[in-house]
Amino acid sequence: MPQGDKSSYTAKQKRQADHIEEGYQARGLSVEESERRAWATVNKITGGGKRSVSGSGKKVNLTPARKRGRAASRALKKS
Repeated sequence: MPQGDKSSYTAKQKRQADHIEEGYQARGLSVEESERRAWATVNKITGGGKRSVSGSGKKVNLTPARKRGRAASRALKKS
């Protein structure tokens, strides 16, 4: 599988990346940079693509999503 191939991700992970990417673009980042950051965030939250081994489930780490949400709300309150 070539680097950058997104076929090993679940539909939910792809949706998450799309929503995160839209948020980065709304903040003024380029399309390429927002896509890169969105996938990095999804990887940090879910631990990467889907696993084919039984019993490989991990807890989902939502701290990256919360961190940006809190930072954005603080910025809105200041303005």
